[in-house]
Formats: sequence, structure tokens, C-alpha cells
Amino acid sequence: MEVDDEERQKQSAGEGEVEEERENERKKSVVIKIPSYQEVFETSQAKPPPSLFRPSSSFAEAFSFIKNSEFYSTPPPPPTSSSQSVPSQVNSASRPSEASCSSSSASASVPSSAPSLSVHNRNAILVSHRQKGNPLLKHIRNVRWMFADVVCDYLLGQNSCALYLSLRYHLLHPDYLYYRIRELNKNFKLRVVLCHVDIEDVVKPLLEVTRTALLHDCTLLCGWSLEECGRYLETIKVYENKPADIIQGQMDTDYMSRLTHALTTVRHINKTDVVTLGSAFGSLSRIMDASMEELARCPGIGVVIA
Repeated sequence: MEVDDEERQKQSAGEGEVEEERENERKKSVVIKIPSYQEVFETSQAKPPPSLFRPSSSFAEAFSFIKNSEFYSTPPPPPTSSSQSVPSQVNSASRPSEASCSSSSASASVPSSAPSLSVHNRNAILVSHRQKGNPLLKHIRNVRWMFADVVCDYLLGQNSCALYLSLRYHLLHPDYLYYRIRELNKNFKLRVVLCHVDIEDVVKPLLEVTRTALLHDCTLLCGWSLEECGRYLETIKVYENKPADIIQGQMDTDYMSRLTHALTTVRHINKTDVVTLGSAFGSLSRIMDASMEELARCPGIGVVIA
């Protein structure tokens, strides 16, 4: 029995030594990696969120789902009368059967057609190819329009342009308007952001569009329908060369009208009181130099107004 106890003690002691050796090997195999300063600095820096802006190559690509709906209809073709008249003149000028004198006169008629073409371009809205498929085009009825290679969406004049933006598209691509304004490079005096409000919750997206337009010196026009947006473009084009007399206030040149305009800005003074003061004192300077007693003696003025 004593021999069996000794063997058991030796066996348990051997097992303890084996466990200690395994524990020592496990501690040796564990490697603690201390990160460097550069790694800690890079992980602590806040990474900017990825931009969701993915510019589309054309308007039709961005709104291709509209073509499958029942509300889409093919836009009318652009006017081709002027584009057909110019090649006919060129062909008539290059006929080989004509004499040398007639060919020279025909060649002289070709440059004369260039001003007529430029006049036609000035009288029409030049639409960018990005706007192909935009249902807004079929609502531009009172002004001619034609496709052209322009930076903006709608070239309304020599110094005026417009960028079209749908609020629904702005929610998908919030950086789109910024990149489009940056492409203009301040080449136009009047830069209009034509915003089509086609969503219900407009507070936050409209605030973002307004802030972007104000920070980049753009005029924001909001339309709640495509018809309203089309009328905005037509109106800007029609009044391109019109003076600002319609919206300016007209000031009369006679002295009494100017005196009435100056004194009626004061509270409690009406046009009858202006006539009374003008008859009593004769001029605005004398009215201002008059004492309170002199003003109170005028009928209709009294102590309160004086």
C-alpha cells in the first residue's frame, strides 16, 4: 500500500510539472504588439464620410424610370427651318454649272446667312444635351429653344443662364448643385437656380439649396410644377433686353409731389397736412426751422403732430 501511495504521489508531481511547462510555453508564445505613434495617429483621425455624388452623363440616365411611367411623352422636335435654309444656300452657292461671276455672288451670300443664324440663336433658349428627356421642355411653348453644347442647362442670354434642379434628385445627390455651379466659373452676370419642388417635405432640402445658391451669388427660383418652371424660363428670355423701368418706382419731378413723398413718411401726416404746411411755410427748410408753436397754429396739425 505504501508503494502504491508513493507511485501516486510521483505521478501527480509529474503531472504538475507537465502543466507548469505547458503554462510557461503558453506565456512565451503570447506576443503583445504595441502600436506605433503613426498607427495611433491615423486611427484617431476622423475619416470624412464618402461622398454620395455620382454625376450622371445625361439627364435621361438619371431619370430613366420616368420613361416607363404613363406621364412621360416624347418632347417635340426642335425647329429645323433655319438649319435647313443655311445648307440650301450653301448648296446653291457651290453649284459647278454656274459662271464665275455668279459663283462669286453666291459665295458672298453665304456669309450674309451667318448673321441670320446668329440672330436665330440669340432669340432662342439654348438647351444643354444633359436636359434631353426632361419633361420640362414640352412646357416651353412661347419661346424657341434648341439643343447646343453649353456649360449651363439653359442659356437664356449673353450674360444669363439657368441650372435646373429637382429636389428629388437633390436628395439622391446633395453635391450635384455645388459641382454644377463651379463649372460656370462666374462667366454670367445672372445665374439662376431653377428648383423644381417635387417632394412634400421641403424644409431641409430647400434650406440646403438656398444656402448653396446664396453662397455662390445665384438667384433661386422655385417652381411647384413643370409649367411654372417653363414660364420662368420664358419670362427671363422675353425680358432679356428690357429695361428695369417696370419694376422701378417712378418719382415725380414737381416740388409739391416730392414734398408730399417726404412728409407723408412721418406718422400722422397726410396729404392734406402737407398742403397746409406747404401753404403756410413755402418750403421744407422753413417747415423744419419752424417752432412748435408755429406748427401748432396751422389748422389740422395741432400740438400732437407738432
